[in-house]
Amino acid sequence: MRKFKAISLFCGCGGADLGLIGGFNYLDQNYPDNPFKIIHASDINAKAVETYNLNFEHKASIQDIHELDISNLKADVIIGGFPCQPFSTVNPTKTPSKKSNQLFWEMARVINDVKPSIFVAENVQGFYRLNNGFYFKLACNEFEKIGYQIFHKLLDTSEYGVPQKRKRIFIVGVRNDIKSLFEFPNPTHGEDSCLAEKVKLSEIIKDLWPKEEKYFFSKRAVEGVKKAKNNMKRAVAQDINGQCLTITSHLAKVSLNSRDPVLLVSKEKELYRRFTPQEAASIQSFPLNFRFHGSEGDSYRQIGNAISPVLMWHLSKSILKILKKEK
Repeated sequence: MRKFKAISLFCGCGGADLGLIGGFNYLDQNYPDNPFKIIHASDINAKAVETYNLNFEHKASIQDIHELDISNLKADVIIGGFPCQPFSTVNPTKTPSKKSNQLFWEMARVINDVKPSIFVAENVQGFYRLNNGFYFKLACNEFEKIGYQIFHKLLDTSEYGVPQKRKRIFIVGVRNDIKSLFEFPNPTHGEDSCLAEKVKLSEIIKDLWPKEEKYFFSKRAVEGVKKAKNNMKRAVAQDINGQCLTITSHLAKVSLNSRDPVLLVSKEKELYRRFTPQEAASIQSFPLNFRFHGSEGDSYRQIGNAISPVLMWHLSKSILKILKKEK
C-alpha cells in the first residue's frame, strides 16, 4: 500500500503523530494503521523529543522552527500544534501581541516551502476567541495568502471516545489546486452521535486511592482553598461518572489553588489528590504502552501539551479522503 508522506512540526511527545499513523489500542478499542509515513518530526523541547524517540521507529530531532529549513522535502501533509501558551486562558503572563509568540507565521513559512496537499494546525480555544478572534483571523489570512482554502472547527475530544472535555481549534488548509472540500469527522459519542454515550472518567480511574501518598494534597493546601474567595475556581474535583476537565501541562502543581482538575478521594477526610502521570496520559488517550522520558513534571507537561491521539486518528480519516481523491 502506498504511504502518504507527512511532516510533523511542534511534534512534542508525539500525540498527533501517533493518531496520524494509527496502530494502537485505547480502552479496549483498536485504532488501525493509517497509510502515513512521517518523514520529518521536530520540536524545540529536548525531553519531549526523547519521549517521541522512545515510542516511534522514525526519529524526531531537536530543532527551533525559526531556524528550520526543510524546503528540500516533499510531503503530502503537514501537521502541527503550534505552542499555545501566548493564547491560553490559564496563562496570566501571556503576551500574544509579540510577533515572536505567534508561531503560526513560522508554520506558514514551512508550509509555503513544502507546499503539501493539506495541512492541519491546532491550538487552544483561546486562540480562536482571544481579542474577538484577531489572532485566529490573522493566521487564517496568512494561510490563505500562501495558497490554501481554509476550514476550521472547534472539536471536543469527549465527542470522539475520550473521557475529557478538551476543546481545541483545528485549522485545516487544502491547497487551492485541489478541488475537494474538507469535512471534519462526525462525533462518535454524545448527543450528536447515535453510536455511543460519552466515555466516563471511571473507565480510567478504577480506584480513587493512589498507590503512593505523594499524589495527595497536604492539609495546608486544603485549608488554603477554604479561605479562597467563593467566586474563584479552586479544588475542581471531578465526577468520575462524567468527563474530566481539560488535562493541562500544570498537573505537577503543589497547590489546589488552580483551575486544574483534581480528584476528591474522601469528602469526610477532605482528601484531594492529583492525577498520576499514567492516569493523565490515559485521559489524553495515550495507550498504556506509551512511555515518557524525564521526571514526572516533564511527563505532565508533555501530556498536557499533546494533541489527543484518538481525536487525531479520526481527523486522519478526513485527511485521507482528500489525499486519496487527489491521487
